[in-house]
Amino acid sequence: MVEPPSLLPEANGLAGNGQAPRLERRIRYAFADRRFLAMLGGRNAGSFFFISGRGKIIRALAGFLHETIMLILSGDPDLIEIVSLTFRVSGIALLFSSLVGIPLGVFLGLRRFRGRRLLISLLYTGMGFPPVVIGLLVYMLLSRSGPLGTIQSEIIPRLFTPSAMVMAQTIISFPLVAGFTMAAVMGVDQQLRQQISALGATGYQTARTVLMEARTGVIVSVIAGFGSIISEVGAVMLVGGNIDHKTRVLTTAIVLETRKGNFELASSLGIILLSLSFLVNLAMMLLQGRSFDE
Repeated sequence: MVEPPSLLPEANGLAGNGQAPRLERRIRYAFADRRFLAMLGGRNAGSFFFISGRGKIIRALAGFLHETIMLILSGDPDLIEIVSLTFRVSGIALLFSSLVGIPLGVFLGLRRFRGRRLLISLLYTGMGFPPVVIGLLVYMLLSRSGPLGTIQSEIIPRLFTPSAMVMAQTIISFPLVAGFTMAAVMGVDQQLRQQISALGATGYQTARTVLMEARTGVIVSVIAGFGSIISEVGAVMLVGGNIDHKTRVLTTAIVLETRKGNFELASSLGIILLSLSFLVNLAMMLLQGRSFDE
């Protein structure tokens, strides 16, 4: 194997002004590029004697990915804390939104009453409401000058706490859970409802039977609600404040660590968030009966 010279004549000429070590590192990088391309079986590897941009990029990406994976596998305490808080906040918010959204979706899907169209329009509007606006509304409600901020009660959450983040995420996911549940219930065959009513079933029994028939769509609504809050950043940033060891979740931590230049931790959080999003989409495809071949 050809070893790079310790110092080229060009470097000897620069020894006086302190630039020789820098040039020597460049030469060693050039030889590393040449050996790397030769191992890959690349043609004309000798033409890459001097610094190869492609080799530098490959080496940088490989090293960056290696450091990211090692950080994830090492069980970094900050990483574990951020991930656990993310699951706790999003899980509680999803539970609250499901407890309210699923019954409301079933009610809107089965009942006909005055003002139903207006309520459905408001529900659809909430499905596309900007999360940062919801965060602003929750901030104004919970601030000291807001209507809920002056109430001294343990039930009312306080700003810059996980409880305030749960409140914001519940409002974000609630329209999605209710809207998709209503669509799933309305998609059940009308003749099935008539048969159930003809057999003398009560309203509760009818709703339970229809809900069981539409269970796939209901599960998809829950997954859609989870996907909307696990990837949300604006609302939790406003009401949580992104406080270290207190209200920092995956999305806010990615923003902060990127600004700080801590790309290893930021990329690790990004990989975890992308993995969660992939699992959510995969679950939705499986629940909808779609195969990978479609």
